[in-house]
Amino acid sequence: MTIKPLIILPDPILRQVSKPIERVDAELLRLADDMLETMYDAPGIGLAAIQIGVPRRLLVVDIAREGEEKQPQVFINPEIVKSSDEIAVYEEGCLSIPEYYAEVERPATVSVKHLGRDGKEYVVEADGLLATCLQHEIDHLNGVLFIDHISRLKREMVIKKFTKAAKSKAV
Repeated sequence: MTIKPLIILPDPILRQVSKPIERVDAELLRLADDMLETMYDAPGIGLAAIQIGVPRRLLVVDIAREGEEKQPQVFINPEIVKSSDEIAVYEEGCLSIPEYYAEVERPATVSVKHLGRDGKEYVVEADGLLATCLQHEIDHLNGVLFIDHISRLKREMVIKKFTKAAKSKAV
């Protein structure tokens, strides 16, 4: 397994819409394992393939708390098929927007259809942190960042900060 470099805001790659995966093969499973390794190293609880520069509809999550046994999950071509009217608010962060956190409102529960590592179709009923994490990562696959769910003023300040930081690194 290989730890991959993370794509950081304001890189335009993060705004790409990821393409569906046509088959589950050894190469794809290797990518999923690399993503899990990268996510654990960061450390984070979710990672979309686009965050390592691969515009494919693949994400990994593990919401196990520190000290608990790892519970890695792989979602291939995930799609939200149902979401609740009830809203939950979580403070979100993102490996592609390091050290910035904001409260985001999202549906409290979601049903996510996806393919598993075995290529079979599954539906996960998620609530709490898992529901938030899945919505956050599926947003990535659609070119949407969690800062798109906060006020325009806050979002513009964050983008400006990361653009400035990227320019100073490029010099």
